[in-house]
Amino acid sequence: MTHTNQDVKDTGLRGVKVASTRISHVDGKEGKLIYRGYLVDDLARNATFEEVCYLMLYEKLPGGKALEDFSGELKRRRRIDPAMITTLKARPPGSFPMDILQGGVSFLANHHEHPDLLTRENELDIGMALISQMPTLMAAFDRIRNGKDPVDPDPALSHAANFLYMLTGEVPDTEVERIFDICLVLHAEHSFNASTFTARQIASTRAHMFASISGAVGSLSGELHGGANARVMEMLMKIGSVDAVDAYVRKQLESSGKIMGMGHSVYKTKDPRARILEPMVKKMGERTGDHKWYEIATALEQKALAAFEEKGKTGIHANVDFYSGALYYPMKIPVDLFTPVFALSRISGWIAHVIEEQFAEAAPKAMLYRPSADYVGEYCGPEECEFVPVDKR
Repeated sequence: MTHTNQDVKDTGLRGVKVASTRISHVDGKEGKLIYRGYLVDDLARNATFEEVCYLMLYEKLPGGKALEDFSGELKRRRRIDPAMITTLKARPPGSFPMDILQGGVSFLANHHEHPDLLTRENELDIGMALISQMPTLMAAFDRIRNGKDPVDPDPALSHAANFLYMLTGEVPDTEVERIFDICLVLHAEHSFNASTFTARQIASTRAHMFASISGAVGSLSGELHGGANARVMEMLMKIGSVDAVDAYVRKQLESSGKIMGMGHSVYKTKDPRARILEPMVKKMGERTGDHKWYEIATALEQKALAAFEEKGKTGIHANVDFYSGALYYPMKIPVDLFTPVFALSRISGWIAHVIEEQFAEAAPKAMLYRPSADYVGEYCGPEECEFVPVDKR
């Protein structure tokens, strides 16, 4: 009973094209990221997160009236049902925030009129609700676990400013608002990454939007995916000073340990998002008067690159997670909320992919994802095992 297939490679599907998409493109060789035809660099400089959400959902940038209507609809949907607040208050304060977010997305399905109506219009409607309500859910949980009352969303504020306001109780100034908005833009979409593929795989079963997004949140929580940003900040805090960087790099490489935030499965150059975030970390340090995180991060990147080069390792550069945490931390965002913040941005891309998976002509519509595997479990030699009753084993 031989099942060996010489064509099978355990590569984590790297390089395997499983579908067509109109949503985004990652050029790992050139270090480019494109959202529906637009370079992320241009969007980060010129667009708001609301504009990018519109681009994700409707395949074009909005005009003035369309953006006003879209932003107004997002603001109108920000409040969550009081029953959700009651549910959050019943959660143990030490709960992992990504678990709260994943469960919360599923619970939000109970408060939507037609969660399982699989039409493009209804899925877009659910998507709008999720973009609006996930930040409210996460900010409310953080305040509740710290013994504070949730802060109601403010319809006068932008998406970025409103989240920081609900989290801290303070309206951010325009510069911090813009910095955080750019962070949201940069994390909005990244083609068939692990969490997006999870969302599409669930969507291919004809499950509803809430189920797909809940699964994507779970996928994002791992430290090899979205959870890396929190691990980077923990690493920077552990290093503590620029003087300790060199010893840390040597110790990690000698013990075959990881330098979190360095390396990417697709990019062979510096992540274009990291290039944009790095000077923003410097600017944030200038604002707060605390340059430590920028100095440690840049020194660590330089030392790590030199060490990798010395060992003949190429293509290992800073990714988006390397600098994002050093931006969130001085914004008073708790470290264990870094990954939920990632989700609050990536939700726009997830929604676009779920809709493309289920309705777009370019996608494998109605084609259930069902890969094959090479069975190598020859437990009884070349033949099937003979079942032995329990009293004779």
